[in-house]
Amino acid sequence: MEFRTVILGHFLVISLALNAGLLYRDYCNVKQKSQDVFSFNNECKNSSLLTNREAHVSKRAFLETNAQSSKALSEVIDLDHGDPTMYEKYWKQMGDKTTVVIPGWKFISYFSDFKSLCWFLEPEFASSVVRLHKLVGNAVTEDRHIVVGTGSTQLFQAVLYAVSPSNASEPISVVSAAPFYSSYPLITDFLKSGLYKWGGDAQKFKKNKPYIELVTSPNNPDGLSREAVVNQNQGILIHDLAYYWPQYTSISSTPADYDIMLFTVSKSTGHAGTRLGWALVKDEEIAKKMTEFIVVSTIGVSKESQLRAAKILNVMSDSHEERSRFKDVEAFFDHSYNLMAMRWKQLRDAVEKSKLFSLPEFPHGKCSFSGRTFASQPAFVWLKCEAGIEDCESFLRDNYKIIARSGKHFGWSSKYVRISVLPRAEIFDQFTGRLASITAS
Repeated sequence: MEFRTVILGHFLVISLALNAGLLYRDYCNVKQKSQDVFSFNNECKNSSLLTNREAHVSKRAFLETNAQSSKALSEVIDLDHGDPTMYEKYWKQMGDKTTVVIPGWKFISYFSDFKSLCWFLEPEFASSVVRLHKLVGNAVTEDRHIVVGTGSTQLFQAVLYAVSPSNASEPISVVSAAPFYSSYPLITDFLKSGLYKWGGDAQKFKKNKPYIELVTSPNNPDGLSREAVVNQNQGILIHDLAYYWPQYTSISSTPADYDIMLFTVSKSTGHAGTRLGWALVKDEEIAKKMTEFIVVSTIGVSKESQLRAAKILNVMSDSHEERSRFKDVEAFFDHSYNLMAMRWKQLRDAVEKSKLFSLPEFPHGKCSFSGRTFASQPAFVWLKCEAGIEDCESFLRDNYKIIARSGKHFGWSSKYVRISVLPRAEIFDQFTGRLASITAS
């Protein structure tokens, strides 16, 4: 009996060891896959070719987004992603003005508004969107359908589904002028849809066939204002206006009036974690098909996120329209404009001191919202390495531990990199200080 007990005990230990090993293997595999989704540095590479140095840099880049210690900050500066933590300090100053309390009984139903075309759109969120656009004057909302999505990424997929011909003999081409947003090709081809496919640089599109053109203005990555470039009769235009807000660029006296316009909470307020975007759509059938896509993929959009976003958007508007309530805090767009202006001056000073890099020059424009005349100050810097440096991403990563995204992912030259201007102050200060210290000598 004792012998049998010993044997069973050994089997139990072995079983536990095997299960622990399998769980660890699965964890590592999942972790690697999740990092690959957000990494553009591993594209078309075999993991066995990754050097120990590159593996260390990759690990430190991951730690940078999670650790707050000064030691981590001094080793790697990861500005590959546009994580808008710059806005965190402002919203802390707001105190409980943006606090939302949701009772446990609320939002039990799938439905928000039976009468609405987008039946999962919370009326409170819809009204806050209309109010903000009217305040800023950056987009027409009259005679438009509002479609809410889990970030502009889902809306982008929804609109591709909605505007693509369902009976075409081949997938319709989706194009955008280079340098284009690096995620456009990935998102377009991710589902391997038979309805549409990535067609590359819109400036090189010469086919006499239907196409979808993505017009991002201000553009990600270079910050320039954009218009459609293909200009053929068979084209369908989607305007991504995520950065068309007065902290980044001047607002025209004429509100944007396009058939399909995409916006997102993350770029307007900084609340990327809320995962919410909205589309202003003129055509009812397109809005219906977009809604259908979202229903099939996620059965609607989180009501909690919509309620929180509505509160934040209304406080943004209040900070401008009801100044007496915000004596100790600047109006949102005034604060954000001043902060971006300061950061771009700091950035240009660093580049001037280094003399190894160059930045885009932006035309000045008068903003109808603020009355200011200023040059664009984008959320990303489109940095070019000079002095014969062919791979700017590797140069910054390997020599100075600055993680940026290569221009090759944007359909452009690897002499360029895209770098976020929206991290927390201590990270941005460290980045500009390190950039200024990089000289040709």
